[in-house]
Amino acid sequence: MAKPNYQFEKRQRDLAKKKKQEEKRLQKLAAKAVTPESGGDAAAPLSSVAPVGDSHTAVPTPDSE
Repeated sequence: MAKPNYQFEKRQRDLAKKKKQEEKRLQKLAAKAVTPESGGDAAAPLSSVAPVGDSHTAVPTPDSE
């Protein structure tokens, strides 16, 4: 039986943690940049962005035509 590669697992956890922190930092930076322009409503730009992989919202339905 193969030995578990703990170093690889730890590296993957660290990379995921750094990626999450970077995304959070970019969201805060974007919210901070929009705040002075919109009069303090920082939640509006974040809620208007579709999450990644949410492609069904961009496809029009045949009923709406």
